[in-house]
Amino acid sequence: MAEKLHLYLSRMHALDTSLCLRFNRTSQYRLVRWGFRVVSRLGDGVFWYAVMLGIVLAQRVDGLLPCLHMLAAGLAGTAVYKAIKAKASRPRPFEMVSGVSLCTAPLDRFSFPSGHTLHAVAFSAVALGYYPALAWLLVPFTVLVGVSRLVLGLHYPSDVLAGAAIGALIAKISFALL
Repeated sequence: MAEKLHLYLSRMHALDTSLCLRFNRTSQYRLVRWGFRVVSRLGDGVFWYAVMLGIVLAQRVDGLLPCLHMLAAGLAGTAVYKAIKAKASRPRPFEMVSGVSLCTAPLDRFSFPSGHTLHAVAFSAVALGYYPALAWLLVPFTVLVGVSRLVLGLHYPSDVLAGAAIGALIAKISFALL
C-alpha cells in the first residue's frame, strides 16, 4: 500500500513539474511574458478594487453589501493561505526545477497554495453570486490569473488548483454564513 502511494505521488509530482515547465516555456516570448506580468500585477488587487469601485458606482448603496462580502472573503483568503503557506513551506518552482525561469518577483516566499488564484476565485465567486452578468469579465480574468502563476514560474499547477479550490470553498462558506 505504501509503495503504491509513493508511486502515485511520484507520478503526480512528475506531471506537476512537467506541466510547470511547459507553461513556463511560453514566457520566452516577450509579448506573452509582458501580458502575464500585467495580469499578475492586476491580480495583486488592482483589478478587484476596480471591480468593487465599479459595483459601488453602478449600484450605489445596493453595491455596498456585495463589496463588503468580497472584502470579507478576501481577508479570510489571506488568513487561510498565509497559514497554509507557513505550514507547507513548499519552495517555488523556479527555485527547485531546472529550466523554470522566474519572470517577476514573488510577493512572498512559498509556493503552496497560489494566493493570487485563491483570491481571484473567491472574489469572482462572490461577485458572480450577486452579479452573474459579470461572468464575461470575471471568469476569463480569473483563468488568466491562474495561468499567469504558471507562465511566470511562480507556482506549480497543483498550487494553482489548490488555490482555486480553497477560494471556491471560502466563497461557498461566506454565502452560507450570510
